[in-house]
Amino acid sequence: MRIRNLETFIKVAQFESFHGAAKSMGATQPAISSRIAALEADLGVSLFSRDQGGTKLTSRGRQLLPYARRLVNINNEMKTRLQHEDNNISTMRVGIADTLAHLWVGPLLKAWRQEFSHIEFEVVVDLSDHLMEQISRHELDMVLMVAHPESSVLINEYLCSHEQVWVASHDYIKDSKLPVNQLNLWELANHSVLSFPRNTQPWAVLDSLFSVMSDQRPMLHTCSSVNHLMNLTEQGLGVSLLPKPLAEQLVENGRVRILKSTDDMVIPNLDFCCGWRLDDERLLPKLLAESARNMINPSLNSVIVSSIEDASA
Repeated sequence: MRIRNLETFIKVAQFESFHGAAKSMGATQPAISSRIAALEADLGVSLFSRDQGGTKLTSRGRQLLPYARRLVNINNEMKTRLQHEDNNISTMRVGIADTLAHLWVGPLLKAWRQEFSHIEFEVVVDLSDHLMEQISRHELDMVLMVAHPESSVLINEYLCSHEQVWVASHDYIKDSKLPVNQLNLWELANHSVLSFPRNTQPWAVLDSLFSVMSDQRPMLHTCSSVNHLMNLTEQGLGVSLLPKPLAEQLVENGRVRILKSTDDMVIPNLDFCCGWRLDDERLLPKLLAESARNMINPSLNSVIVSSIEDASA
């Protein structure tokens, strides 16, 4: 259950209006509806009824309201107390996976500086496996990285998920006669494939995909830098498998296009998580993780169809 959803519930109850709550919180009405739908899904109850007389709390909604206020107040009190803790936690060492850093490090640090003005941030951008090693050695306090299997030393919370897509430059497509709508596994055998380094999750996906090809598998070239991998793709050095937001950035530059693959090229999404050590008893990592989710994935529950919007249709 997310504090933001409880705050939204309180605002809707206060204004007896989704529109009023949206205006008060600086959000769109669909976003407000999505948060309420997510809260209702979490609790398994209906919280509001809507008719010509407006938006009213149901009996379950009236029961929830005092608890919601209490939880929001506790959350605010935690943040306030954290703001006044002594200087021994004034520096936060955060590791961020290269992909997330490329997409979000600027907006994320800006949001954190506004919300946690007393904290100095030391940011390390690296591969997820390296970040995992560093936080295990107590060299980092928190990591935003590719999701790992259950860890005996970390608390992991889901952050976001990105589809992975095949991309190539227009020049490479033209020169190599690469099919753009029916790219299949065996066609790739004739091409160079660009990827993240050996033993990373994207590399492991490709290694597994190509394992059925024996000695016909394509040449797999790796690069540890997202920026360099994107540049190599733009320069026409091969076909790349990239998280879709990175691919879309290249497409916007006009030199690359996303390729459509056949059904035998099933590629799983790339999941990311926030992690911090089990022995870290501070509230700060938890609050930073919540802030990161709100920034990177504000529509975490947007896939839930809003029953409230349906009721008003």
